[in-house]
Amino acid sequence: MILQIHVQPRAKRNWLVQQPQGEWKLQLLAPPVEGKANQACVEFLAQGLGIARSRVRLLAGEKSRHKRIELEGVTEEEFLKFALEHFAR
Repeated sequence: MILQIHVQPRAKRNWLVQQPQGEWKLQLLAPPVEGKANQACVEFLAQGLGIARSRVRLLAGEKSRHKRIELEGVTEEEFLKFALEHFAR
């Protein structure tokens, strides 16, 4: 599965927010310094989905807030179940 994610570093907590056009916004505590937000993004998704970090790959957007991420072996249903548990209401 491939996701479009907008990362917001230095947020108050780690949360997902669904955006209107199919993109997800991921709010992270980590700062956007030396790849810490990218690492936090990978760790948040891997830990939440119960998969190895090596199965979460950053395809595009290493230096951007807009990222394309591949979740190897994760179905859309599995991701949506995870997203509902971590969704900012």
